[in-house]
Amino acid sequence: MSYEIAVIGTGYVGLVTGTCFASTGIKVICVDIDERKVEMMQNGICPIFEPGLEPLLVKNLRDERLHFSTDLESAVENASVIFLCLPTPPNEDGSADLQHVQKVASDIAFVLKNKNINDKKIIVNKSTVPVGTSDVVKAIFDKILPDNNVTVASNPEFLREGFAVEDAMKPERIVIGTSDSYTAKVLRDLYQPFVRSGNPIYVMDEKSSELTKYAANAFLATKISFMNDLSAYCEAVGADIEKIRIGIGSDTRIGKRFLFAGIGYGGSCFPKDVRALMYSAQAKGIELDIVKASYEVNDKQIRRFFKTISDKYEGKLAGLRFALWGLAFKPNTDDTREAPAHRLIELMLEKGAEIIAFDPEAIENTKVVFGDKIVYSANMYDALEGADALIIATEWNEFRNPDLEKISSLLKQNIIFDGRNLFEPSDMKELGFEYYCIGRK
Repeated sequence: MSYEIAVIGTGYVGLVTGTCFASTGIKVICVDIDERKVEMMQNGICPIFEPGLEPLLVKNLRDERLHFSTDLESAVENASVIFLCLPTPPNEDGSADLQHVQKVASDIAFVLKNKNINDKKIIVNKSTVPVGTSDVVKAIFDKILPDNNVTVASNPEFLREGFAVEDAMKPERIVIGTSDSYTAKVLRDLYQPFVRSGNPIYVMDEKSSELTKYAANAFLATKISFMNDLSAYCEAVGADIEKIRIGIGSDTRIGKRFLFAGIGYGGSCFPKDVRALMYSAQAKGIELDIVKASYEVNDKQIRRFFKTISDKYEGKLAGLRFALWGLAFKPNTDDTREAPAHRLIELMLEKGAEIIAFDPEAIENTKVVFGDKIVYSANMYDALEGADALIIATEWNEFRNPDLEKISSLLKQNIIFDGRNLFEPSDMKELGFEYYCIGRK
């Protein structure tokens, strides 16, 4: 069977990318080394929680446009465009770990060499990678197979977890980094079905494309950190960060999004990408002071929220039981990587507190990290029974309009620590709750 596209790696980016390309009628094979995961996907089971993804996966499987395999060799032989959607986790110093990208590039090069394949192949870095990675990958092919017919392009993703399918099918923009006109044309053609409403496809050099991804994430992280930094001052002077958000967000030069104060950003992108950008710049002798401040404020914010909890009990948390709503780093995902809730749990456990946690989707991923160090509840209200206070760490919709009378009847005391500003402080006071939030009276 002939495949036009191969997607190597089936994490959030790879699985969404492959499934959405298949929805345009293209034959796609997604390759992963995890046999159990591949078998799940072959049976129409989505290994991650992402709204709308599983039905799309099942439909494309049924229509025989989407395939899953552990056979990299077959995928490389048949595909003309190969997307690398591989993890680039942070090293201890903050730099991006490119071992997976380099290993797969090397494996593909050896397939081409051993099979004596000289067909035109386009390798597309869709992973978030440091500036210059396209050159690194191309050098791998040139070393293993000097007389190759391979071009390497950059094509960063801008997917929001929880909205990844929507973002893939209706992207605000597509960024393609290549100096090769043929590669630019092929990738433009592949993405054309997604931009029929007129959203732009930008073609630029590889390094600018690679840096565009880091710059976008760092800027969004900075907006969040700016509001979190300001929230401390609001608390000191009695201003309301929510009113300020509305006041500045109406300015189109600023925009309304990413201005919500809380307990900090998390996930698989912002924390590692901010650190990687800082490291890459420092390696060139450049200090990105604003990016560095964004990272430091984010780290400080969760500690500031923890201090609010600790100060309430004069630092004596041992033996106290806290209900925790929210474990994922954001709503509509089961992803707990760099989740502020996890960092908060660590700080609470260090002080001897007992945690009973609920999350609609992220309990299993949390068990991998904490095991039996905390208690897990299958119901948001069951978690409250006998707890000394409620902590809200993720803004799931089901937490926005809870039965407050039921909460009051289950908690030992009417105390809520809200890390996501879900309620109006005046309403909570009227209802008899001792309510602690971010940047509000």
